[in-house]
This record gives sequence, C-alpha cells and structure tokens, in this order.
Amino acid sequence: MVLLSKKLWMSSRDYVIIVLALCLFGFGFSAFILPEKVVMGGVTGIGTIAYLITGKTYMIGVTQYAINLALLGFAYFIVGKQFVIKTIFGATMVSAVVTIMPPLFDGPLVPGQPFMNVCLGAILTGIALGLVFIHNGSTGGTDIVAAIVAKRTNVTIGRTMLYVDFGIISSSYLFTHDVAKVLYGFVVLIIVSYMVDMVINTNRQAVQFLIISPLWERIATAVNQHARRGVTVMNGMGWYTKHDIKILLIVCRKIESVTIFRIVKSIDQTAFITQANVNGVYGQGFDELKFKQDAKLREEFQQAECIMESGSASDDVAAAPSATQP
Repeated sequence: MVLLSKKLWMSSRDYVIIVLALCLFGFGFSAFILPEKVVMGGVTGIGTIAYLITGKTYMIGVTQYAINLALLGFAYFIVGKQFVIKTIFGATMVSAVVTIMPPLFDGPLVPGQPFMNVCLGAILTGIALGLVFIHNGSTGGTDIVAAIVAKRTNVTIGRTMLYVDFGIISSSYLFTHDVAKVLYGFVVLIIVSYMVDMVINTNRQAVQFLIISPLWERIATAVNQHARRGVTVMNGMGWYTKHDIKILLIVCRKIESVTIFRIVKSIDQTAFITQANVNGVYGQGFDELKFKQDAKLREEFQQAECIMESGSASDDVAAAPSATQP
C-alpha cells in the first residue's frame, strides 16, 4: 500500500512538473521566438512554417498535434506505454499553450533586439524540454525520435534533436527568404540542445565519496538506511600512525550529496571526507549501459566456458577413485 501510494505521488508529481515546464515552453516560444518569425525546429518548427504560410497562429498547434498523433504508434512499441501516455498528455498540452499564448503577445518582449529575443527564448524552451524529459515526458514529434534513439544507444537526446531539426530549420528559407531568420533558427537550435543536455546531465551527474572515520560502521549503516545507497568498505593504513583504517566508498547522485554530508557530520564531526565528480556510473541504481553486444565476442566467451567446464569435469573423473581399486 505504501509502495503504491509512493508510485502514485511520483507519477502525479511528474505530471505537475510537465505542465509547468510546458507553460514555460509556451512563454519562451510565444514571447521571444515566434514574434521574430524564427523557425526553431521540431514539430513546433513545422507548425511555425504553417503559420508563416497561412498567417494563422492556431495552425501551429493544429499542425503539431496532427503530426504527434501519427508518431505515437512508434513510441508505444519501442519506448513504452507510460511514455506514450505522457506523450499524449504532453503533446496536447504543448499544442494548447502554443495556440493560446501567441495571441497574448503583440510583438517580441524585447523590441528591436532579435538576437537577445531568440537567445532568451531558446534558454527558456531548452530548460522546459529538459524538465519534461527527466520526468519521463515528451512534447512529441522529434522528441519521440530522440527518446527512441536515447533508449537504444548512448547518444544524448539533445544531440539527436540537433541532427533531426537541422533539416527543418534549413527548409524554413523556402518560406521566409531571409538568411538572417535561418541563422537565428540555428542559434535557437544550438542553445536549446545545449540546455536540454545540461538539465538532463545535471540530474544524472554522480559523485564519489571517500570517508575515513573510526565510526565507519555507524556511518555505513546510516547511509544504507537513510540515503538508500550502497557502501563499499576498503582496508587502508595511515602512514604516519601505521594504524589500520577503514575507508568507505560511496557513489550517489549529485543531488544526494547534501544527504551524505549530513549523515556523516551527524555521526562524526571530525570525519575525513573527499568528494569527486564521476563522469559515468552504470549499473543497478544508476544508468543502464546501452551498447550492442558483440555477437562474435559473446560466442568466443561461451566456447571458452564450455571448454573450461568440460576440462573441469574430466579432472573430476580422473581424480575419482577406481571401483576396482583395492
């Protein structure tokens, strides 16, 4: 019952944050990017092109939603049912905000500063998309393609979006006939991709602690129970004192660092602690290592295991006493 309530709370929190993030996306797009008639990529960019052709702002949301509905089938089979539900939710929300918000702004929020507008808009929309992704959501369109690639490989979501959106922004020249607008579109694309990766990687970043304390047992137990993190105990020796010591190795998310510090300091104020950033942590409780297995290498390992097992069996038979032996 407690586990069910926790899952319900986590899911509800995800939806609330997705709604707030998409409102931020709509504000950044409607107040800064769209008034400059800059195509930012993705299905929102395709919707912007539809707006440039028709002059109707509602075409942005309509075009975006139609494309998203066509892509949901792919996400269902590859990314999962929960992702699809949140994609439907996210796609509906983003289509709503880009339909409702643009009429609220008569022009760019910073008049006469197109470069500042596209930069501010890109920062806000990039942060918003990053928040949507880390809470298992999607705004649809190229985000679905990016999520599928991220699910199967180690290519980051932001980089995948960069490749897919390049063609959309380039094609906007056919409708704007303005090189400056296209270049601004690429500025938006680069900033958005960077901000998405920064938000996601900040959430995933891990740190490693080395802790030396005579109260190491109490610290290790407290970390296990309160921080829900594993602890590795290593043997060491203080060179000056020549005394044997225990060293605790702990790896956790960066956002959990404060919890670790509080646990240690509440038990031993004089504990020696080092903290270092870790570029990548893979395994249980952290990220999944997404590499395709080498079939040839796996076959060689299996053959080697078979040879070792057969050799071990032969040794056991040879070592067994003979039945005819007196």
